Amino acid sequence: MEQGSEPDLGALLRDANEEQLAALIGGRLDEIDVRAARQAFRNPFLTGSLIEALAASPGLAAAYELRREVVLHPRAPRLLALRLVSGLYWADLVRVGTDARLHPTVRRAADQRLVERLPGLSAGEKIAVARSADAAVIAALRLDPTPRVIDALLDNPRLTEGLLVPLAASDRASPLVLARVAANPRWGVRPGIRYALCRNPATPLTAAFALLSLLTKRELEAVAHDLRLALPLRRRAQLLSGSPGPGRRPSAAPGGARD
Repeated sequence: MEQGSEPDLGALLRDANEEQLAALIGGRLDEIDVRAARQAFRNPFLTGSLIEALAASPGLAAAYELRREVVLHPRAPRLLALRLVSGLYWADLVRVGTDARLHPTVRRAADQRLVERLPGLSAGEKIAVARSADAAVIAALRLDPTPRVIDALLDNPRLTEGLLVPLAASDRASPLVLARVAANPRWGVRPGIRYALCRNPATPLTAAFALLSLLTKRELEAVAHDLRLALPLRRRAQLLSGSPGPGRRPSAAPGGARD
């Protein structure tokens, strides 16, 4: 900066102490443009009342970038953030929903709005959402019929076994999606997932056969007696469990007649 030139307003807002920041926003609000206002959100002394003052300025309130800054700021008044969250783009809704610094009410509102928008998103957009979304959005995406969306969901660090079991057990899931879950090295070996897949008639037989040996004896017996399942799978489960299958009589005692 040349000697004698006026300091940049954005830099002043970013670097001011608590008293200076309040004075700048209170006294020069009409001069603050969107670029400068965004610098104020980098200032650790920015308070909820100052955020409200910035958001109330007509020239700033019309800017998407400013509204996004408000919602993503942990000190933003809750009612103000809730009023603005519904107008955010889907990528920013994902950011809000997964930001642990924000109030749970604001995060839930972002998740709900994102879930409402899912039907209108393209496959590529859903894949991006699936990679990082929070639990509420995962629950809405887990029955998506697109295998690439499920692949992305399986890589989401926020996915849990409890959220995935309903997909593995669902009669609405496609065989291709179930095969992807079964083959996933992280999830296919989880006890709850593999059992749900083996009990799902829609799971391809090759995938179910590969999981049978990982089941407990009690789980194998349940598979063997589940009449919804294909007979080859039930017979294999019976063999692995060492128990009589459905409709089969135990072998006769030594010396007696046999079937």
